[in-house]
Amino acid sequence: MDIIYLSQLKLETLIGVYDWERQAKRVIFIDLELATDTRRAASTDDLAHTVDYGALAQRLTELAEKSEFFLIETLADRFANLILQEFNVRWVRLKLSKRGAIPTANDVGLIIERGSLP
Repeated sequence: MDIIYLSQLKLETLIGVYDWERQAKRVIFIDLELATDTRRAASTDDLAHTVDYGALAQRLTELAEKSEFFLIETLADRFANLILQEFNVRWVRLKLSKRGAIPTANDVGLIIERGSLP
């Protein structure tokens, strides 16, 4: 098993439960770890046999831009489901950071895992 990762993918979305959070989109950050087998891609040197992380970032951006969820738990779950359904991965670990949600904390968020490891 191999891990492809994306770090600190910056997205804008409408997220939050309070009225002041619903006034404008805010920046969130996503860290991803994706379990897949990269041996075929390595042997063929062909993007078709691995995760196209440019396409993945684009799909997550599209979902974030349309989202109006209240909870980061819901948004993180939707991101993970999209990844498992549309990209050739067996397992995903996703960290969603919502900076500024608590003024006295540098960062808040959650980490979820979906799928299964071989």
